[in-house]
Amino acid sequence: MLKYVNTGIVFQEIPDEVTLAINISNCPCHCPGCHSHYLWDDIGLPLDTDAIDAFIEKYGTDITCLSFMGGDADPAGVNQLAQYIHETYPQFKVAWYSGRIRLSSAVNKQDFNYIKIGPYIKHLGPLKSPTTNQHLYRQRADGEFEDITYRFWRQQDMAI
Repeated sequence: MLKYVNTGIVFQEIPDEVTLAINISNCPCHCPGCHSHYLWDDIGLPLDTDAIDAFIEKYGTDITCLSFMGGDADPAGVNQLAQYIHETYPQFKVAWYSGRIRLSSAVNKQDFNYIKIGPYIKHLGPLKSPTTNQHLYRQRADGEFEDITYRFWRQQDMAI
């Protein structure tokens, strides 16, 4: 069963979206240098359709996207919730931050608008580092996914 520990409205996780980040516990990845060790434990409240309904009721007018932060212990469960959001709340985009190198065969990537894959490797840096191993993909109108990781890389400030 998926469980979440907390949520937050964020502006930097998914470009051009106001995102409700849902932090999922029981992470099996245990990346060295992880900034969220507390998510390694099997703690929190059930993350199910009732929880999604409550999030939409509470934050629906303030967000454009819901992002599952983790959930790698139950990829099929994450996929089912993504399907539920698209079927019940089609006005919202759905994202998933996975710490895996590739998606599980239990996942239909078409159920997601955005997918981040890759474990955190400290010396390679996070998404905002041009040397990162992590990648964020956005589903295009034709259903294919494009790598938009470059959107996190800050360009040098130009003097005016």
